[in-house]
Amino acid sequence: MPRMPTSPTFGIIGLGTMGENLALNLMDHGTPVAVWNLETEWTDRFVAAHPEAVGVKTLADLVRALPRPRRMLMMIKAGAPVDATMEKLAPLCEAGDIVIDGGNSWFKDTQRREAAWRDKGLRFVGMGVSGGSEGARRGPSMMPGGAKEAWDALRPALESIAAQSKHGACVAYVGPDGAGHFVKMVHNGIEYGDMQLIAEAYDVLRRGLGYDAARIAETFDAWNQGPLDSFLLELSARVLRVRDDKTGAPLVDKVLDVAGQKGTGKWSAQIALDLCVPIPTINAAIDARLMSTLKAERVAAAPLLTGPTPRADAAVLAALPPALYAAKLCSYAQGMALIAAGSRAYQWSVDLREMARIWTGGCIIRARLLEDVMRAFERRPDLPNLMLDDDVRRALAGGQGPLRALVGAAQAAGVPVPALSASLAYYDGYRTAELPQNLTQAQRDAFGAHTYQRNDVPNPPFVHTEWLTPSS
Repeated sequence: MPRMPTSPTFGIIGLGTMGENLALNLMDHGTPVAVWNLETEWTDRFVAAHPEAVGVKTLADLVRALPRPRRMLMMIKAGAPVDATMEKLAPLCEAGDIVIDGGNSWFKDTQRREAAWRDKGLRFVGMGVSGGSEGARRGPSMMPGGAKEAWDALRPALESIAAQSKHGACVAYVGPDGAGHFVKMVHNGIEYGDMQLIAEAYDVLRRGLGYDAARIAETFDAWNQGPLDSFLLELSARVLRVRDDKTGAPLVDKVLDVAGQKGTGKWSAQIALDLCVPIPTINAAIDARLMSTLKAERVAAAPLLTGPTPRADAAVLAALPPALYAAKLCSYAQGMALIAAGSRAYQWSVDLREMARIWTGGCIIRARLLEDVMRAFERRPDLPNLMLDDDVRRALAGGQGPLRALVGAAQAAGVPVPALSASLAYYDGYRTAELPQNLTQAQRDAFGAHTYQRNDVPNPPFVHTEWLTPSS
């Protein structure tokens, strides 16, 4: 007997892969939906496959189909399409209605949109969604930001569809206005770093030690049974085992070594500069993707620029797991420091422990080490840097030696490891009481009269010296 439509209580705007899967997830968990898509044939196709859903042809029909206060989720392309859709929705909505932007929007756009809708008596929520299409269907990690009252109205439905880890539903209120999209942006920056660190370990194994794809997959599987346990490492092992239908060779060996990016990593780097937060591992991952796009130049340069034969000592194999773990801790420390800086700058009061908790299931960066991050911020919510936590500090004390050995061996073998190197430099920079920027500041004062502070004066004022006398 065919299923009949149920009175919807949640609206979905956009039936791409993510929107469709979130709609199905909501229905699976007892929340009836009405769906709208710009291309009406997409709506028709969805309703034909899922007749319990209500399909509508216009946004006005969608608004009319939902009870007040209305709850509507946009899963559409970031940027102008979000503004255009909101402009059409605003006159149709009534006080208290909630619209969620679940795409990867720039958090400052979310701040602007939330303020504009608040002035109209409407509620706008910017929500990061992590986990890809499979996460959307089976349980994503979600990072909603906006008015607390909007979260209260959305909470039952969002908790029902979120991934469930042993630490609870992988969704939590992040903070006001753009906080949710800010945290999702940094999440994606950490993801960039994680992916690059794994790629560098892969390259050391492949070119440095001569491992083939199958052997690297076995190695990654073994690592994934310990502290390095993570979705991305598991995914990498699975990818390495896929065979090319045409040649029978590992398919990864046929993939062009040019990596794309959609912008959230770049945004992380831009806002980190604005907030004066060093994120060298994430920046190195972005640079590595940019370097990969210079394929034609790299092919031309390969026979012209000399370097060592890419062969590493077998001892590197033992150094790889603890080195990779230490580098990942440094990368996560950078990401959490950036979230903390954003929270201070925009007065969001983001709970860093909760952010680590909601990443323990459903999302792309879910990993065992997030439990270390959770515990660190449980012990001290105002921890200045993750690396200062006692447990993390001990882990880094044990991992920094292997990380040094690995970076040195890779560089000696001519295998580029920019993210591993950046993690080590971040660790060394943070633990160094006196950096050489005393000379940098003296140079700035000498050529530009930018002033400096003395290190032998309490609460030192800024002073200027005429460094360049005729005799100097």
